[in-house]
Amino acid sequence: MMEASHFYEPRLGHGLPHDPFNAIVGPRPIGWISTRSAEGLLNVAPYSFFTAFNYTPPIVGFSSIGYKDSVRNIEASGEFVWNLVTRPLAEAMNQTSAAVAPEVSEFELASLTPLASRLVAPPRIAESPVSFECRLTQLLQLQDVNGQILPTWLVLGEVVAVHIAQRLLVNGIYDTARADHVLRGGGAADYFSVGPEQLFKMPRPRG
Repeated sequence: MMEASHFYEPRLGHGLPHDPFNAIVGPRPIGWISTRSAEGLLNVAPYSFFTAFNYTPPIVGFSSIGYKDSVRNIEASGEFVWNLVTRPLAEAMNQTSAAVAPEVSEFELASLTPLASRLVAPPRIAESPVSFECRLTQLLQLQDVNGQILPTWLVLGEVVAVHIAQRLLVNGIYDTARADHVLRGGGAADYFSVGPEQLFKMPRPRG
């Protein structure tokens, strides 16, 4: 038997205490993005709509609801850095989500250490065990099904350099569970972490 389901059309409202969309499409990796403004000011901000889009070359992207400092800086410089959020860094990541003026450095706000990148101008977060140095490939303003332009920008960048802490490479293989990734869930404050207890293996079927 089919189980009862809740149906709604987003344009008419969901009829629930909280929009379930973010919770269903999740948990998601966090786009912890560091940038440098044209004036040299440093910025760090977390984005919950973040993922990888291509393998070769590696392309990652995030969407910003609103033309925020990160988007402005990336459009001006063509560069950004993605930094992995781990459980020990969760509180610092949360601090960088504060709405502050452009001249306020989230590095200082969250007691983070800027570390020079190899190939791009924006610094990495020294405390993060994994960083991707990225160069902008596309900056797209989203639109709805009717062609109405939305105040949301999709930022795509090619990963041109990767930094991985040696402790996370086990026999040369990246250990996601050991890294203790933090993922964004739904609701106003839901997050998840990844550990060995969530790991299971499922080889692809042979065709």
